[in-house]
Amino acid sequence: MPPAPATDPIVAFFQGGRDPAGRTLAEILAWSDDRLEAVHDYIQWLFPTRQPSGVNPDAPIVSDATVAAFAADLVLTDRLRLAFDRMLAFYGLRRKGRRIELDPSGFPLRSRVWLRPGNHNHLRLTRIMQSAAALGLRADALALQRCLLEDICAGPQGDTVSRRTVAFWSDAVD
Repeated sequence: MPPAPATDPIVAFFQGGRDPAGRTLAEILAWSDDRLEAVHDYIQWLFPTRQPSGVNPDAPIVSDATVAAFAADLVLTDRLRLAFDRMLAFYGLRRKGRRIELDPSGFPLRSRVWLRPGNHNHLRLTRIMQSAAALGLRADALALQRCLLEDICAGPQGDTVSRRTVAFWSDAVD
């Protein structure tokens, strides 16, 4: 007998289900960088948080049951890590061991898309860190936070990130 379908919408989505727009995780992860930039309602499904989305009323909310499901199922965590790594590439970042750093081959081009004052991707990055930390990828969230605060904000691009964004990024991982 097949397992019962997940009742948690986040778990169901990460198990291969579809979001309200009919998209699967695998389909979204295969999108081009241009499409990831242009579409705005997928990020809440890839990186759900405990807070309701102010811009996407269909966005799921992480519950204690969601956290427990991710803790109990390494496949869910692995799929979250795939989404995390896809978004790192989108931003021109990469994983190197346990660190996240600027990707010399991708960052110069990709940063032109998002590393501008007031860019909506700054909020996406906050969401990614919050979600990763809540769903079992705390070390990855901390590595991204370090990269953003030390490599970007304290580096030559630091003037492109507002103090308010720095505060959000600083508080994103408890």
